[in-house]
Amino acid sequence: MNRLKLNYWIDVGLAISFFLCFITGLIKWPGLIKIIGTSAYKTLHIRNISLLHDWSGLIMGLLVLIHLALHWKWIVCVTKNMFKK
Repeated sequence: MNRLKLNYWIDVGLAISFFLCFITGLIKWPGLIKIIGTSAYKTLHIRNISLLHDWSGLIMGLLVLIHLALHWKWIVCVTKNMFKK
């Protein structure tokens, strides 16, 4: 797999895992529980939502590390140029 396709799929994975983590985080947010009521909250199967939230967060973290490793030379180059001036 060439680098362009690898970057694309990592970015797709980052986007999916971010949205899963964000949406499940909103669902788990205590302020939202008060708004929607506890009866609706119980029907959402909080254990499954928590599991999805945790795994999507871990996957997102791993993909961010891979993303940073793949772009490390660019990050160093841009940082050097910024502090040169």
